[in-house]
Amino acid sequence: MPTIRLEHASKIFKGHRHKFETLRDVNLTVEQGEFVFIVGSRGAGSTTLLDMIAGDLPPDDGVVYLDHFNLDKLNRRQQKKLPYIFGRVPQESALVRSATVYDNMCSMKKMERLRTRLVDEPRMKKALGLVGMAGCEYRYPLEMSISQCKRVELAKAIFNSPPILLLDKITDKMDDDSIWDIFMLLNELNRRGTTVIMSTHAKQFVNFMRRRVVTLVDGRVVGDVQKGRFGDIV
Repeated sequence: MPTIRLEHASKIFKGHRHKFETLRDVNLTVEQGEFVFIVGSRGAGSTTLLDMIAGDLPPDDGVVYLDHFNLDKLNRRQQKKLPYIFGRVPQESALVRSATVYDNMCSMKKMERLRTRLVDEPRMKKALGLVGMAGCEYRYPLEMSISQCKRVELAKAIFNSPPILLLDKITDKMDDDSIWDIFMLLNELNRRGTTVIMSTHAKQFVNFMRRRVVTLVDGRVVGDVQKGRFGDIV
């Protein structure tokens, strides 16, 4: 299972008249099997950080490594492996609203590598069952709540049992019972060896879990505390 390392990583977005530095000189290492919360106010840079870790967003300065590989220097063959290393739930839903849950989870690229649709079904049903969405294969995202769609996206993220999960505010707009269910599932996946890196505003649940807490303020890491609480900086 891979180790993630950011060395002096920064990201600058250019506006019409100004430049906006969303990450500033970030140094961060996440070892295999860790559970890390990324916390901070909205706009602190957590989404940019997760996109950078996934290799979707190259740093303007510094380097992001997956083991000893520079993510910005991967060849095409190596890049194709990243979706099997990172299971992702983005902040904004990536589900196709006019497609069924089944079709959303079984992309055409996956289906091309499988001889029959039946090969996918046992794993799909298991993943949906784990997130509390059993039997929804032929429902449409338009028929489901935001919370249910997030659960489906988590099922899609864990479908191939990736070694790393990157979750961007997955519990936003969920009720407390649903948040608890998600945290307990993630805790179990982590116990079995999956690395979990999760940005969240769910303060009381972060405080209960007492895992590693990395706090961002204006794109800078101002706190990195093992067994921390929300916002710890020492």
